[in-house]
Amino acid sequence: MSTVLVVDDEPALLRTMDINLRSRGYDVSLATTGHEALALAARNHPDVVVLDLGLPDMDGVDVIEGLRGWTSVPIIVLSARTEEIQKVAALDAGANDYVGKPFGMDELMARLRVALRVPVAVEDAPVVETPDFVIDLAAKRVRRDGHEVRLTATEWQVVELLARNAGRLVTQRQLLEQVWGLRNTKTNYVRVFLVTIRRKLEPDPAHPRYFVTEPGSGIRFVPEGLPTPDEVTEG
Repeated sequence: MSTVLVVDDEPALLRTMDINLRSRGYDVSLATTGHEALALAARNHPDVVVLDLGLPDMDGVDVIEGLRGWTSVPIIVLSARTEEIQKVAALDAGANDYVGKPFGMDELMARLRVALRVPVAVEDAPVVETPDFVIDLAAKRVRRDGHEVRLTATEWQVVELLARNAGRLVTQRQLLEQVWGLRNTKTNYVRVFLVTIRRKLEPDPAHPRYFVTEPGSGIRFVPEGLPTPDEVTEG
């Protein structure tokens, strides 16, 4: 069963989409804001996203860019914006298709079927190995010294997001938006969860080698690990 994430702030349209998609055998997730959409996408990994651009908290183009930071899931824009420049902006940001409102349900379902027929590229290696632990993205588990490490659902979401962006800087704002659906960057959620993740995975949590904080910027996951002071001295 394919999962469709529908993002729109119109309750009537959400109800209509929910009824029509479920009647055709789809599993459906609904979001009314961009931040809720990013959090649901990170948590549930839908097979396709149907997205309105006019959301109350952020522009739909920003949602597209947020998704494209880590996933190639098909995105169908469903919007009343009809100017060419707006369509181009959405497509350039990474949308796969653009349907104007008002729309015909049969046409939308046809476009949905087309989007689902296109193979989604593998975003990252299904297994990310480090010298001390292994992250299995497909099985959603981490093993260390041959044993599974128990992570909470939120800890896993943080680890997964960082692992899928291995080597790239992930800002605190990205983590808050995609894991918790929050915009308030003053919260200490990221710091608190990184402390527990490092305790479970880092050989020396006080001197992290893999989950590295770059002050004022964000977090970088380094699969090969940073050198220890001893290794630097020996080198």
